[in-house]
Amino acid sequence: MLRVGLAMLQGARHEHEEALLASAMDMKLDVEIVHLRSAHDVDETIDALVLPGGESTAMRKASSSEGLLDGIYSWMEHHTNRPVLGTCAGAILLAMPDGGRLPFIQAGISRNAWGRQRQSFEAKVEVDLPLHESSNVKITRTPDEFGHTPLAVDPQKNEGEGESFPGVFIRAPRFDSESVTCDIIARFGDEIVGVIDGSKCAVTFHPELTADRRFHTWLLQRMVDYVPTN
Repeated sequence: MLRVGLAMLQGARHEHEEALLASAMDMKLDVEIVHLRSAHDVDETIDALVLPGGESTAMRKASSSEGLLDGIYSWMEHHTNRPVLGTCAGAILLAMPDGGRLPFIQAGISRNAWGRQRQSFEAKVEVDLPLHESSNVKITRTPDEFGHTPLAVDPQKNEGEGESFPGVFIRAPRFDSESVTCDIIARFGDEIVGVIDGSKCAVTFHPELTADRRFHTWLLQRMVDYVPTN
């Protein structure tokens, strides 16, 4: 059983969970999604992490009472080879951690750099990851304890064309291209919108809001490759 920790702070958490479970079914992996709400939930049994989107300042404040972000950062410092996927605000948390910590990705980033909510947009993104062979498996959409269910995703609308990926940018941050010294794996024109630094992947868009599961497949494959190393 592989255990993926999902930070329950803000953003499309349930969409991430649905994408992970569907990808795991395609890959014939036994995966458990662990909802992380406090530092106590982030222990050595967690094999990978997902940091969803949202508003990074609000996420830092929301996590302070239960120490969730501190627990996540400590986990990443102790388990350097275990994979992490950070989307939108999750990318900010990887690039700009609290507490005087060194960045977990070597890429400078600016918050809300594309503008306000009304400047959110969708665009084709060129992604240097293998295409995911999906069986279009459907996950049972049952409400959680708070009555939340994932957004409905239209597979046909969200299919990439060739190698392109359907990028969804919502009050997106922006990488400073001059500061990026890790691997670039996603571009929107001349803009860098996705990087991989060792076991950490950070993107400024929302792959969980599409039916293209390449990034969630990447996370699961890295789990398979790296477990049970540190």
